[in-house]
Amino acid sequence: MSRAAQPHQDLERAGERAVLTARRWTQLATRYPTGRAARLLSDVLEDPDGLDFTVEFVDGVIRPEDTKVAAASLEQLMKRAPTFLPGWLRGPARLGALAGRVAPEVVVPAVRRAFRELVKDLVLDTRPEKLGDAIAKLKSDGSRLNLNLLGEAVLGEAEADRRLHETFELLRRDDVDYVSLKVSAVVGPHSDWGYEEVVEKATSRLLPLFQYAASAASPKFINLDMEEYKDLDLTLDVFDNLLEHPDLIDLEMGIVIQAYLPDSLPALQHVYESAAKRRKAGGAPVKVRLVKGANLAMERVESELHGWPLATWESKRATDANFIRLLDWVLTPERTDALKIGVAGHNLFTLALAWELAQVRGVTEAIDFEMLVGMADGQAQAIRDEIGEVLLYVPVVHPEEFDVAISYLVRRLEENASDQNYMSNVFEIGTDPKVFDQEKDRFELALRLMIGEGTKRCRPTRTQNRQKETARIIERPLRAPGGGWRFQNTPDTDPALLANREWMDEIVARIPASKLGISTAKKREVKSVAQLDRILDKALKAQEKWAERPASERAEILHKVGVELALRRAELVEAAASELGKTVGESDVEVSEAIDFAHYYADCGVALDQVHGVKFEPAHLTVVASPWNFPIAIPMGGVIAALAAGSAAVLKPATIAKRCGALLSEALYAAGVPKDLAPLVIPADREVARALIDNDKVERVVLTGSSDTAEMFLGWRPEMGLIGETSGKNAIIVTPTADFDLAVKDVVRSAYGHAGQKCSAASLVILVGSVGTSRRFHNQLVDAISSLEVDWPSNSASEMSPLSELPGPKLARGLTQLEPGQAWAIKPYNKDGRGRLWTPGLRAGVKPGSEFHMVEYFGPLLGVVKAATLEEAVEIQNATDFGLTAGLHSLSHDEIEYWIDHVQAGNVYVNRGITGAIVRRQPFGGWKLSSVGATAKAGGPNYLYSFGTFVPEEPLDDSATGAITPHDGKIADKALHISKPQLADLVTVAQGLLEGRDLAKVQEASYNADRAAAEEFDRLQDPSGLAAERNVLRYIPTDSIIRAEGDWELSDLLSIAAAAVATGTYQDIKGLQGLTRVAPGQNDLKANKDVQIVLSLDKAVPPAVVEWATTYGLNVVVESRGEYLERLSTDDLGKEIRTRTIGVGRKEIQRDLDGSVNVAIWDGPVTVAARVEALPFLREQAASIITHRFGNPTQVTRGILED
Repeated sequence: MSRAAQPHQDLERAGERAVLTARRWTQLATRYPTGRAARLLSDVLEDPDGLDFTVEFVDGVIRPEDTKVAAASLEQLMKRAPTFLPGWLRGPARLGALAGRVAPEVVVPAVRRAFRELVKDLVLDTRPEKLGDAIAKLKSDGSRLNLNLLGEAVLGEAEADRRLHETFELLRRDDVDYVSLKVSAVVGPHSDWGYEEVVEKATSRLLPLFQYAASAASPKFINLDMEEYKDLDLTLDVFDNLLEHPDLIDLEMGIVIQAYLPDSLPALQHVYESAAKRRKAGGAPVKVRLVKGANLAMERVESELHGWPLATWESKRATDANFIRLLDWVLTPERTDALKIGVAGHNLFTLALAWELAQVRGVTEAIDFEMLVGMADGQAQAIRDEIGEVLLYVPVVHPEEFDVAISYLVRRLEENASDQNYMSNVFEIGTDPKVFDQEKDRFELALRLMIGEGTKRCRPTRTQNRQKETARIIERPLRAPGGGWRFQNTPDTDPALLANREWMDEIVARIPASKLGISTAKKREVKSVAQLDRILDKALKAQEKWAERPASERAEILHKVGVELALRRAELVEAAASELGKTVGESDVEVSEAIDFAHYYADCGVALDQVHGVKFEPAHLTVVASPWNFPIAIPMGGVIAALAAGSAAVLKPATIAKRCGALLSEALYAAGVPKDLAPLVIPADREVARALIDNDKVERVVLTGSSDTAEMFLGWRPEMGLIGETSGKNAIIVTPTADFDLAVKDVVRSAYGHAGQKCSAASLVILVGSVGTSRRFHNQLVDAISSLEVDWPSNSASEMSPLSELPGPKLARGLTQLEPGQAWAIKPYNKDGRGRLWTPGLRAGVKPGSEFHMVEYFGPLLGVVKAATLEEAVEIQNATDFGLTAGLHSLSHDEIEYWIDHVQAGNVYVNRGITGAIVRRQPFGGWKLSSVGATAKAGGPNYLYSFGTFVPEEPLDDSATGAITPHDGKIADKALHISKPQLADLVTVAQGLLEGRDLAKVQEASYNADRAAAEEFDRLQDPSGLAAERNVLRYIPTDSIIRAEGDWELSDLLSIAAAAVATGTYQDIKGLQGLTRVAPGQNDLKANKDVQIVLSLDKAVPPAVVEWATTYGLNVVVESRGEYLERLSTDDLGKEIRTRTIGVGRKEIQRDLDGSVNVAIWDGPVTVAARVEALPFLREQAASIITHRFGNPTQVTRGILED
């Protein structure tokens, strides 16, 4: 019977024989001693703390350049007394830990040398005097070697050139005939969308290396390695180009195929087709190195952060089955003429199957076996004894860059640590029958799975196709069972997929001639104040009907807006690139944010009706004055928020972003938003523009722009209801414990994305201690910045866009002039003479307190500041008038904890970039001068509260006041369930002073405050729940003022006071007088010791109230309106004053102050809804903390802001 009739008969026979062969090999392996490094790995994994300790040891002791920092880490680590360190190292390490504080420059190098000695069988030293002997030793038993040069991350052209040069030098050695390298190592970072340019660049860079191999006197082999899924197509296409080059026709070359990808069979088939074509033309065969895949942990991270399906198979069994599938497909006489197969791995069952299948099919000459050096020496020798040579995969690295081997070592450990992995049992399989049977069963199950499934699932798991998206496809993941909506962040557009690249290429081709939005913008031009008044009157009339609709009905329309935006993604990307010069990648992400705003705020609008004890009354008319730097997401977010709250929303785009605004309005109307309700207004002149903002009909103005603009608006109309997200002067701190590779990458991305024209962009990097003198950090930073591709968006390879408009005087000064003591590490220049295309600038020598330290320039400029300590760095970071975003790069738990407690910013980031906040995941908004008005974080749960007023719901009786409560019964009974002492004490005071409805009000407010704290304000909210990144929204008590004047009741004051003190705990801390308030997630108990709430009253209150207030840190002051206004007045622009008024309105106070960007006033009727009333007394902070190292959970951040 033919093989076609029974396609798996020979595979099944080979499988049966493979079990016998594997048993024989495991027995043979026991005759050989286990290598020192391999035994160490085994011991590490037997210790419960082994993997974490090893990662922290390399990160804390091996990685830092600063020996004092390394010595401190060593001292802390050795307190854990690891059992797996060999005795000859454990004792000296402990002694070294003690001596490190005294002589770190002696102890640390000694410990590092010992560690390198320990793992020298896993990673070789590239120094010529070391490498030759190591190679000779490894080859002495007949092994061949595949050398892979490791090095610091390739972040720029210089490092890419160096890596290629050193690989060249390695291949030129007489004792080296086989090297591996990744395409990404020779091109470095690049635009995800400049695919063809990167393929061409990589091909041209690699060609001389391959040409040398082709012309060498002795055979030289080069293998293109593969790691990340995003590089799959890139590697295949570059390999195809090299195969087709006439100079290389006779050179045998290789490529890796990873079995853990469902795409791997199509990839293998593609390589075969190219190889067969080459063979037909008389060329040499191609070698394919089949591996299981070693980047699973990071693939999971990428999948989770971007919202993509996991690129790999769902299980280890499925991967094993696919490895078998690849062997079955390729090991045939007709295919092995063109393809030679390197079977790589340590699973003796899989290797045995390959050997037996090759024998059954007569293709043993077409395969060889590859194993990692030092990982399973006995097994390698057993195979060598029976089959012949084994190729060893050998990483090599220079000692100065030894820390970069950490990622390789961690992957090896992580693989071995998994109980699903064969390597976890590699040392017992030859001696423990149970272990052998377990692995045999796994092998046989994988074989049966492969036979049962065939090839029907061999296709990519990631199938996103922006070209073919329909409303149904877009809605599907957003629909809950039963048909309702559920919020999920919009997945990023996946550039690894060909269909998406083609989609983006079409957009880029349209950019130069694009006229999208021009016609609509022209039609919406408002030429007179009278015309504007008519538009506003229509909006007010439309709002009446809109507000009458149920919130759920409004939400349905807004969800449709989100779908409509997704359908118009290509148009919006095209318009932003054409009108403002944004790169297509930056614009695409912004569209996703706009979509998220639509869906998230739609849900938030429904939630407004669910706040207990109050009724929400929306502002009638809101104007959204949007910026030019984010012409899609920010205006749409403001409009949707207003509409979700029940307000009418006038969209006023920036003058240079009116085309984008026009497209947004078209999407709104197409989704069913009434045109009169959300008019697009393009002012024809400044008179009309001012009349729109300075208009008594407008109750809210949503501004995203500079603090200067906010000040100008309030100058026009001081009583304006301004909601402003304004400027930022943002810094990233890098400490000596940081991973420099990651730090540089994140600093550059944060500083120069969209040419630095983001309010969240980093314009300062603060280098702590030895980082300030580190040549490695300096060289990497300069290399990465200098290598950025700066061009117009019509070049899809552009990584940094032009300025959206010609630089103003301040930015022009920043781009061209230095302050005393400063120097250009990289001097910016205008690239094309038209004024907008500027290269990035890097300033050295920026001093604390200098103009560049304090002033936001809003362009592609980064200044370097040096600080002696982390404490000094935090002071520098906090010293500006702004508090928008802030970052820290550190691998020290203590440093991260200190920074989290003391940094003053609304969005804080640890070990990642500081831009790109995502709706709900990282609600966005700042502190100090970065926020204006009584507002909350955009993209967060409280934002819609700013678009109206909460008024009390009248209770039907004593027990029906709308409490947030699981308890039934009367108000007095509910008061018994209050858990917080500050609230229970307040109720006791009220019981002695009030009665009837007044007492009931305070009791209800206190109970609700207790519940609101337990359910919201005391919790570290992380609704995204990602494994790789902790994203916490927390509430931090802040200085604030309660002002009561005129006709106010004591019950009102006490009800607000209950909300003011509810969050956090009050603790008696040694060394401090009285009780100290401690915020949720706070580690340093003294961090908020100076926070104070002032009760500013126009009449005295009973002594019992004063006593309670004093106990809990409230300062009671009886003062006049004038004295209160004096308290609100300040010349310190960075001082943020928050006040809740009782008996006096916001407009009145703002008029008295003549408008102030520093003062945020909450007013309105006093309610018992602490969920609302607590907000004036709390700062929101969104913290985003990377919680993994190379995809595996890290101890470094454990316990930091964990609920």
